[in-house]
Amino acid sequence: MPIPLVDLKAQYRSIKQDIDAAVARVLENASYILGKEVETFEQAFAAYCGTTYAVGVSSGTDALHLALLACGVGPGDEVITTPFTFIATAAAISHVGATPVFVDIDERSYNMDPARIEAAITPRTKAILPVDLYGQPADMDPIMEIARRYDLRVIEDACQAVGARYRGRRAGSLGDAGCFSFYPAKNLGAAGDGGMLTTNNAEIAERVRNLRDHGRISKYSHGAIGYTYRLDGLQAAILGAKLGHLDGWNDARRAHAQTYNELLEGTGVILPQEAEGCRAIYHVYALRVPRRDELLEYLRAKEIGASIHYPLPVHLQPAYAALGIPKGSFPIAEACADSELSLPLYPEMTREQIEEVAAAVKEFLG
Repeated sequence: MPIPLVDLKAQYRSIKQDIDAAVARVLENASYILGKEVETFEQAFAAYCGTTYAVGVSSGTDALHLALLACGVGPGDEVITTPFTFIATAAAISHVGATPVFVDIDERSYNMDPARIEAAITPRTKAILPVDLYGQPADMDPIMEIARRYDLRVIEDACQAVGARYRGRRAGSLGDAGCFSFYPAKNLGAAGDGGMLTTNNAEIAERVRNLRDHGRISKYSHGAIGYTYRLDGLQAAILGAKLGHLDGWNDARRAHAQTYNELLEGTGVILPQEAEGCRAIYHVYALRVPRRDELLEYLRAKEIGASIHYPLPVHLQPAYAALGIPKGSFPIAEACADSELSLPLYPEMTREQIEEVAAAVKEFLG
């Protein structure tokens, strides 16, 4: 049988009764845009993350966009971030008129290397935007210490890290604001798009609430030119039904990752490493392998849904050619992009499926 990269149908079947009841409730009360379902989920999500506020929006990208605006980032500013991430991280910076400034990554965690940040700070730097890649938090304590010394904001891109922990604290609670994506394939996924901003700052929370709904103060009074970035009631209800299952799903992902590690130990691949003080939640199980593209084709021929995250670093994307950053500028990020391979991983996987995937990798490697 084929083994997909993720299996959203298996997750739905496992909690079908809960999801169906949530959907029926929204259809009965017709609370489709914001409303009680969104408020209830925001409160539950803030409590889960350990933050004072959570504000539901329409996607993780929109959460990043509004977080930057709420932190005062705008045209002419610079934001330090990582080149090894999905393009949405940098795109949000561009959306507010600022310029992304990249620093290379740590090759063990794949996250921004804090030791490289200070050299990238200029008088135009306004914020730091670390990414919790693959479900592992960035090394936030030194990042926050640098930010305090230079009076910079820190916006945590936790879009892949819902439920992860850094030194006992939840991802999304570590900076001035945290941003989450509820894209369906995420560890906590909607039945469509959705996102959330978390913060302990009342001004940031209020600014984002205002901007997500056309800058609305009251029904036909608008204090700013805002956006249509609202989380809808149906997605909030589905996410609320899933939230209580999240820790169990993340525990299963961690167990599956450990099984992969045991089966692939000694094969010559570079296994994912959990950084000290972190509890990763393995949104992606990422290896670094020789002959990556050949192995990908080999696995796909066996109907194993392997993938690549991400084959082209952001600074080399055509969309950012105008920055004029040449290949070789961030050698660690580029080396990871050339060798990373993601294996199937989802809570409902069986040990037999994991063994089949690992056996195929070993067979290819000889």
